[in-house]
Amino acid sequence: MMNFEKMPLRNGPANKFGGVIFPLVFLLTLLNPEASGQKAEELIFTLSIKGKIIRVEAARTEEQKVRGLMFRESLGQDEGMLFVYDREEILSFWMKNTPLPLSIAFIDAKGRIVDLQDMQPFSLRTYVSAFPAKYALEMHQGWFKKNGIKVGDVVYIPPAVK
Repeated sequence: MMNFEKMPLRNGPANKFGGVIFPLVFLLTLLNPEASGQKAEELIFTLSIKGKIIRVEAARTEEQKVRGLMFRESLGQDEGMLFVYDREEILSFWMKNTPLPLSIAFIDAKGRIVDLQDMQPFSLRTYVSAFPAKYALEMHQGWFKKNGIKVGDVVYIPPAVK
């Protein structure tokens, strides 16, 4: 193990900030696994709608959003996927390579459901939000109806996700 305390510090522009640069780079690498070549794990968290707690996987990156629930053979009873966007906009989805029948809730920045739609497995049809949305929540088809959730209801999305 190297003893950094006994290493001489070089003068000049490369060492302008003394011994601060190495610890800062090390800390940033720890906080951002992708910087060290490691894959960041999927973000799984819970949110609630009208007192119903659900467990969702967050899709934040373009790669995660494009893949979505494609090729998934199963999904837990109260599990889904939340697509997170930077701002409210008209969103569109399709079901290419998705074998599960799903329902989708389009949600605005305040957490209010602005549109609900059912989507058919493997469909290439485009499902477009009726209003701008910042989030899209995919659940088993009929889940929203079964749980009495409708347009206008509010989804509690934890601050860490926003």
